[in-house]
Amino acid sequence: MIAIIDYGMGNLRSVQKGFEKVGFEAVVTADPKVVLEAEKVVLPGVGAFRDCMRNLEQGGFVEPILKVIREGRPFLGICVGMQLLMTDSVEFGLYQGLNVIPGHVLRFPEGMVESGEELKVPHMGWNQLAIRRRSPIFTGIEEGTNVYFVHSYYEKPDDESVVSATSVYGIEFCASIWKDNIVATQFHPEKSQEAGLRMLKNFGEFTC
Repeated sequence: MIAIIDYGMGNLRSVQKGFEKVGFEAVVTADPKVVLEAEKVVLPGVGAFRDCMRNLEQGGFVEPILKVIREGRPFLGICVGMQLLMTDSVEFGLYQGLNVIPGHVLRFPEGMVESGEELKVPHMGWNQLAIRRRSPIFTGIEEGTNVYFVHSYYEKPDDESVVSATSVYGIEFCASIWKDNIVATQFHPEKSQEAGLRMLKNFGEFTC
């Protein structure tokens, strides 16, 4: 069973429907005990890093998440769910994350220009993936596949070897990470049409 953590900060039903569409049972749960019993865990996220981290702590999810990861069960972070794995974020101050993947969450710089036009932040829309390492969720995914992003901040891992894909919006940024049983995406697989569904299917089939 795949547990999707409901801590009040994610596009939960869309993620659940995505898994169901590719043939996997996924439950949305606000119960940390269900997370501890799950075979695989998904941490989605929409909103501010600070608020997401606070809700995880208040919901009693931090220790279950760390236990699931320590035990080697497949774990998927999506959007802010990926950012929360980092050491800290500069969004609205400096806030501590789960520190599972040492690194920092930074804001896109001001004044980015492309083709003579200033780029807006947040970055919202379709961008291509440059695959550095073919993580378990990228099986069957072609180089240059378009996926859907909505974010103003991006991850900068201390260890570049965990980066499995990048994309470009003014600057090259980390679009996905992979370390052992952890995979995570800055983009939204559940909003990325057929390619995104393939990634969710790949995660459903992921064994460690």
